[in-house]
Amino acid sequence: MTDRRQLLLDAAIRVLGTRGLRQLTHRAVDAEAGLPEGSASNAFRTREALVTAVFGRLVEVETAAWDQLARQLPPGDPAAFAAVLGGLIRQLSTEGRVLTLARYALFAEAAVQPALRAEVTAGRRRLAEWGLPVLAALGSADPPAHFPMLLALVDGLLTNQLAGPEDDFDPESAVAALLRGILPG
Repeated sequence: MTDRRQLLLDAAIRVLGTRGLRQLTHRAVDAEAGLPEGSASNAFRTREALVTAVFGRLVEVETAAWDQLARQLPPGDPAAFAAVLGGLIRQLSTEGRVLTLARYALFAEAAVQPALRAEVTAGRRRLAEWGLPVLAALGSADPPAHFPMLLALVDGLLTNQLAGPEDDFDPESAVAALLRGILPG
């Protein structure tokens, strides 16, 4: 990806995460990126192309975060997994708030836009390629059934924290409780 394209997509994520999907226009992206008018429309001819590219960039950024999380995990240690994933959830609701809000805006758009829905489905598949082996290493007897539960918990925790922030937000405890329910012993 070229530096200019990445600059535009990162600006689009900021627009989306701070102002919402209705405000995501080529002109708004140009202004946020500090580039001349027409820059975003030259790179992404249609709004649909812009939205799809933004989702691709989100997947790229979040895949890097999941990869970093995986590198921090000692194999087969549910408590360490809960601590590391809890930390990621906390980060996504604070410093990563704009990125997370942008992702959720695109999830809502995917409900009514089939092309974006296909991208979201592909992104979930890529995430499962990472998560299924991690759950198996933790001792899950059925990673394909347990991984969607874990994602639902993460999304629920993030949604609630973004919509109504709590000072005593403790995602680690919630992840640990889920793991106790799905892992043997």
